[in-house]
Amino acid sequence: MPHDLTSAPVTPYFAEEFTPGEEDVLRRYFTNLDEPVFALVNLPEVVKGALFARYSRTRLSLRRLFLDEFVGELDVSGDESIDATIGLRRAEELYDRIFFEYGDDSVAQLGGVHLACEQASNLLTKILERGRLMSYLEQSTRYIAYDDRPGGRFRYYRDPEVLSSPVGARYIADLDRIFEVYADLVPVMVAHFRERVPKQPGDSDFIYRQAINAKAFDAVRGILPAASLSNLGIYGTGQAYEALLVRMRAHPLPEARSYAELMLRELRKVIPSFLKRVDLPDRGEAIGRFGADSRERLEELSEEFFPADEPIHAAPTVDLSDFDPDAEVKLVAAALYPSSHHPDREVEARVRRMTVEERVRVLSALTGDRDNRRQRPGRALERPTYRFDILSDYGAFRDLQRHRLLTIEWQRLTPLHGYVRPPDLDEAGVAGRFDEAMDRSAALHDVLVGPFPEQASYAVSLAYRIRYMMEMNAREAMHVIELRTSPQGHPSYREVCQQMHHLIADVAGHRAIAEMIRFADHSDEPELERIEAERRAEERRRARGDATYA
Repeated sequence: MPHDLTSAPVTPYFAEEFTPGEEDVLRRYFTNLDEPVFALVNLPEVVKGALFARYSRTRLSLRRLFLDEFVGELDVSGDESIDATIGLRRAEELYDRIFFEYGDDSVAQLGGVHLACEQASNLLTKILERGRLMSYLEQSTRYIAYDDRPGGRFRYYRDPEVLSSPVGARYIADLDRIFEVYADLVPVMVAHFRERVPKQPGDSDFIYRQAINAKAFDAVRGILPAASLSNLGIYGTGQAYEALLVRMRAHPLPEARSYAELMLRELRKVIPSFLKRVDLPDRGEAIGRFGADSRERLEELSEEFFPADEPIHAAPTVDLSDFDPDAEVKLVAAALYPSSHHPDREVEARVRRMTVEERVRVLSALTGDRDNRRQRPGRALERPTYRFDILSDYGAFRDLQRHRLLTIEWQRLTPLHGYVRPPDLDEAGVAGRFDEAMDRSAALHDVLVGPFPEQASYAVSLAYRIRYMMEMNAREAMHVIELRTSPQGHPSYREVCQQMHHLIADVAGHRAIAEMIRFADHSDEPELERIEAERRAEERRRARGDATYA
């Protein structure tokens, strides 16, 4: 049966403290001051965007970040009379009549909200980021160390049901120990990379430190469990939030259902009319029950057809499981269609009669002279599609999952498929400590999976592999591959996307399409992935005279 929202325990949250003066400023722009979910209001759009952009690279909460780095640049005196924490009191009769009474969903596409979602587990962030028509910025494990203890506690999710059970004490003890291994290895790996890659004469201390830290954090991030907390910035329309909340309210993970209530309460302070249907029995709740019932039926059938004790056959890390052999012919037809006056079938039939040289001329015209990866050909490239079956570490998956103009489905996170240990850890002589953390993670999962099948994944470290499917058209494949193979990318997802490129060329035989993806980078992993990006960023700071990060 679908889960009832009211059955979800309240999400535990470490509330930070503010001075009375800070609270006076924050009340003007944030819908609450003491909960993990809050909306941003009464701020220019560019400020909200800049806040979220900075958000991903700091361990600060959004409210603290706003106070420390943004208030000084804004004139906040003109908003003294505003108190956003009590909601925006605006007339909504028109919205009620058009949207609610007449059901014109398009109206809900025109009102958007910037929402901060803090202290969410890495399982929850994937649920929050599932919607296609929303924008996300997530706190990065590459730029932030997880060795601090706000409120005296490591930053991982403490599920109330688990903690109140007989295994609660072990859950805390094991995750604390895993975090301690992470904290111990961060300085070890920083020292290792400093010794291996000396600072270049032209590099500032700042960019060298940033690049070294990013390398070290990347090397040890696999130790962190999926319970690790993250901060997430979301921008979406009322319609997108409605769909997200309906899914979350019926989700089997208690954290998702609890968090949905927090989100709904804050969103109703700013766009209440757009969310009236979320918890109506015959609308949002009925839609949620439909999805939950479908999921449960399929899980039962999967257990019937694929018994748990059945061996899993070996498969490539990245497998091109489906593609259209005629994709390149259809791509040429799609490219010519807008410029002709003929029916689609006739255009394709004529393309099939073309010579190879003639088709090449069309594809050359479509591609043009691309100077960089941001110059992408038009929608004709959306005609070919590729379906990739991928087995990678969860850390790589959490980065690739944020791509939205595609179809992605993933299986449950477990220790079943083993883990990936970065070779750098072997070089530094700490492979044993890493393996110790992995063994502890797997053992805790196995203890939890019986009484808490949904929460058991909290215990699984990010280095463990997860199987997922990504289906995308060639235009999105160009974007994903060119972006995620860049030298500053993480080695795990970089390898996945390099294999995607090879499979399009060699397995699908779509060499013309593969050649159009000309900014795919197949070079060897650089010593410091982030150093060139940091150098460019420093040049930009110098050009505008910004010494903030010097």
